[in-house]
Amino acid sequence: MQKQAISTKPIRSLEDALEQCQILGMRVSRQRRFILELLWQANEHLSAREIYDRLNQQGKDIGHTSVYQNLEALSSQGIIECIEHCDGRLYGNISDSHSHVNCIDTNQILDVHVTLPEEFIRQVEQQTGVRITEYTINFYGYRNSQEQSSPDINGQ
Repeated sequence: MQKQAISTKPIRSLEDALEQCQILGMRVSRQRRFILELLWQANEHLSAREIYDRLNQQGKDIGHTSVYQNLEALSSQGIIECIEHCDGRLYGNISDSHSHVNCIDTNQILDVHVTLPEEFIRQVEQQTGVRITEYTINFYGYRNSQEQSSPDINGQ
């Protein structure tokens, strides 16, 4: 659902996100700044409702509609990440290419930068006839592994 905007450098900090808003001609309203600051402070993926609740708990006056509209604007411009999750959309602060670890028992999504071997990428290209320019990987597992008795990745 995310449309990536053309950007010359990855957005890896709050300052980068604010700068990209200005480059794109997006007004950096008080509410938009609140949302961006929260996402960089939280450093996790949050639902719109969690963002709304946390901002209001911090005493920052912002309405539901404003949260949803700003999240849509920021994600559609590639300034923040929007992930379609089984529970709805989640928003995160990293917009450059990365992968995710989905923690099944805690329902968290963790960002991770993974580099696949060039040989593997070429193999995928040969099998599909598609030139790979970007990729993401979704890993799934349990944070509390001793609670789970399922086989490991090799079936052991």
